[in-house]
Amino acid sequence: MDIALVRVDNRLVHGQILEAWIPYLKASCIAVVDDQVASDFFQETVIRMAVPREVQVLISGLEEFAEAHSFTQGHGKKTILLFSTVFSALTVYRLGFRFAKLISQRLQRELPPLLHTFRSTKRCGCEGHQESACGRVQIELRRVPKEKPLDFYDIVQKLNY
Repeated sequence: MDIALVRVDNRLVHGQILEAWIPYLKASCIAVVDDQVASDFFQETVIRMAVPREVQVLISGLEEFAEAHSFTQGHGKKTILLFSTVFSALTVYRLGFRFAKLISQRLQRELPPLLHTFRSTKRCGCEGHQESACGRVQIELRRVPKEKPLDFYDIVQKLNY
C-alpha cells in the first residue's frame, strides 16, 4: 500500500473524498479503518456501494489493520487511509502503524486532549518507518486538496493552549 493520505473524518467516505481527494491524489484504494464499520455488514455494504468500481475498498478494524500493515510510500496501490476519530488514528499509531501527517477536515473536539501525545511521540528509526525531523505527527486542518492547509500546532500555539 502506498499511503497517500491519512485522514480523520467521522463521515468516512463522502463527496469530498470521492470528488476531490481521489482524483487529486490519483488514489486507487481507500482503506476504512474503523471497528464499528468492520463489524457491521450494512455499513460496510453502504461504503462499498458509494465508491466507484475502479477504486478498491479495504475495511478493517483498528488492531487488525495495525498488525497487517506498516506505513509505506511509493510501493503498491496509492491509498487513502480513513479514520472516523482522532482516537482511532492514535490507537493504530500506538499499535505500530506510524505515519508522519494526519489531515482532519475540522478541529475535532478530541484533538486538544491528544495534542501532547502526538506532539511528543518520537519516531522509531526502524527500517520501514519514516523519521520525522521534529519527532511529532504533523496535523493539518483542510477540507479539500486545493484549500490552504492550517497547521494545528500553530493554531494551538496562537490560542496559548
